[in-house]
Amino acid sequence: MKPGATVVIAGAGQGGFQVATSLRERGHAGPIILIGDEPGLPYQRPPLSKSFLLHPETQIELRPHSFYERRHIALRHTRITSINRSTRRVHLTDGNTLAYDHLVLATGARNRIPPIEGITLDGIVQLRTQDDAARLRTRLPTASHLAIIGAGFIGMEVAAAAAKTGITTTVIEALHRPMARAVSIATSTHVADLHRAQGTTLCLGRTVARLDGDHTGAVTGVRLHDGSIVPADLVVVGVGVAPAVELAADAGIDVGDGIRVDAFLSTSDPHISAIGDCAEFPNSHTGTRTRLESIQNAVDQARCLAARLTGTPTAYTAVPWFWTEQFSTKLQIAGLGQGHDESTVLGDPATGSFSVLLFKDGLLTGVESVNAPADHIAARRLLACGKPLRREETAADGFSLPQWAGRHRRSQDPTAAAHDQDDARGAFTRR
Repeated sequence: MKPGATVVIAGAGQGGFQVATSLRERGHAGPIILIGDEPGLPYQRPPLSKSFLLHPETQIELRPHSFYERRHIALRHTRITSINRSTRRVHLTDGNTLAYDHLVLATGARNRIPPIEGITLDGIVQLRTQDDAARLRTRLPTASHLAIIGAGFIGMEVAAAAAKTGITTTVIEALHRPMARAVSIATSTHVADLHRAQGTTLCLGRTVARLDGDHTGAVTGVRLHDGSIVPADLVVVGVGVAPAVELAADAGIDVGDGIRVDAFLSTSDPHISAIGDCAEFPNSHTGTRTRLESIQNAVDQARCLAARLTGTPTAYTAVPWFWTEQFSTKLQIAGLGQGHDESTVLGDPATGSFSVLLFKDGLLTGVESVNAPADHIAARRLLACGKPLRREETAADGFSLPQWAGRHRRSQDPTAAAHDQDDARGAFTRR
């Protein structure tokens, strides 16, 4: 890309923000236009289901307005309606067009809305945007019964926040354990016990038939397929997201589970790239095409893309990691453990600090760490360096994931051990 090229970024979430910032950090001098359809400044989404629900003063903006002014990053509060690839122009909702030399699609994902009767009743809340979270925060103090449909990360985080307000809370999930699509049985069981101990009712293995309302159009309860009713005057629907691929698909760009990109995050059009929740990329760790919904993935892909656009192309190979905070518990996940066929628990879940090592065909593929930041850092190192940890090696007396990773790291890089303590200390604050 030429030094003075115009970069238009569709999506002002954390990925889009990071592309713009990294381009300037790497010396790109051309125009950068960051387009987002929400008012205000780009912000972090993770606090929306946690601290932001309880504390209105929570600061979620990524940077103040002056940051964008100093770096000559133009913020446009509008939406791209279509892409003309032949002229390299995007059409906006206000009828104007913008020319681009390179277009970055960081369009993210949108909440799935289940086809349930009563889904439009008053008191039904989705949680994706700052406005969504603000509406939920306003309703929580006056609600008597909260029902949460979906026991994924968002649902369980909202349940944890709600429990602190004293509201009667029920979580309804079609599968038989919380966060079943994302974590192992051991971790899922620990999370379920944690929530039950705080008074939350978990209604597992149950599906929703419809939402009941009164004559005013307000929700009164969630009717399940077994005929039972969960009373609720406030309902949060969190049943997953779908990638926002329509803009790319309408422009004739290859789309699968997300916008298809290569290892360098380029789409089927060399002048258009895609990153973050909307992008399906070749995963070097699994050998499959993957789409990830995480801040780490969006930020790391943004940095990787900015490097390519400024003349330093490097394939995207970052180890995925995720985190969630619920009550006083922090769960950190390194790698991708879905599809594992064996697992080993390090530590005692009863103490509230342990890790679950996940293996496929005898090799480590992921680690779930509950209040065990040193294990999390070690897992990320092991998965990044490609040194296979075999299931049988963890059976040795006194096996420690940080020690095992440290020995291997020092054998490759004698200066690396000095950073071990700092890394472990920072794992609880790193995002």
